[in-house]
Amino acid sequence: MKVLVFVEQSAGKLKASSKELLSVASQASAEIISVALGEGSKDISDLNEWGIKKHYNGSAGALSKPNPEAYLSALTKIFETEKPEVVLSSSNTLSKDTFPRLAVRMNAAFISDVTELTLGATVSARRPFFAGKTTGALEFTDNSPKIILVRPNQLTIKSPGASAAPEFVTIEADAPKSQLTNIEKNPSSTLDLTEANVIISGGRGLKEGANFKMLEDMAAPLHATVGASRAVVDLGWVPHSMQVGQTGKTVAPSLYIAAGISGAIQHLAGMSSSKVIVAINSDDKAPIFQKATYGLVGDIFQIAPALTEELKNLAK
Repeated sequence: MKVLVFVEQSAGKLKASSKELLSVASQASAEIISVALGEGSKDISDLNEWGIKKHYNGSAGALSKPNPEAYLSALTKIFETEKPEVVLSSSNTLSKDTFPRLAVRMNAAFISDVTELTLGATVSARRPFFAGKTTGALEFTDNSPKIILVRPNQLTIKSPGASAAPEFVTIEADAPKSQLTNIEKNPSSTLDLTEANVIISGGRGLKEGANFKMLEDMAAPLHATVGASRAVVDLGWVPHSMQVGQTGKTVAPSLYIAAGISGAIQHLAGMSSSKVIVAINSDDKAPIFQKATYGLVGDIFQIAPALTEELKNLAK
């Protein structure tokens, strides 16, 4: 089986979400071809650890910035050259814009938001439906190429025993009809929500945007990333990059603290896979408590500072 894995990097190293995909391909004893596009796509220091045969990379011209049209052009060329049986990518905003186009162009089967994946004689997966209310098992029924987008932090990372330096191949894209003219990077020094192991998210119970400082103080001793519900993003309290939920980012950290979040189904769809969920809310009937591992009923403005002090003491 030949598997093409779209990998992403941060500070010159593979993101955990990409390691999950490589791990699945490696455990299936697949021939692994990787591809990374954009700035830093050639300079990934830990590619050698995964038994990758060939690594396509491109950052010149139209590929210098994330652009679904340009990425589609490059991926089409790679697909036509390598003819992979399976294509894997993390499920995020860019991949959801790019890979459905590739599936149509290559007449491939397509599944997104996968939370369980098995590669073998048959390729099977599991993914949530109806905003996370239920999950369904899926199995491909023919030999068409398969494009699968996997939610980050869902699969176990198992490094392969052997390492090898891949062959590097530079790829270029045709000129797109639209161009990305500017990128405003998040100034935060914390991990991206999809990579974070601990997340503290705030909702309307915080009363105003300035009170997110209270969550940032709590996050510091935990080395956590601060997120938010859609309601407060819509109010303009925090940027969309912090939104957790069906129309934001899907996360699955070891610890998720929901502060002042009632628990609308759209929010639960984005964080219900978290290993431990702690809910803080003054309403003991808030839907978030149905998903919570632990619940604290009370005033967030009393609970959060008290928790922060305890966490600081433990961190000493």
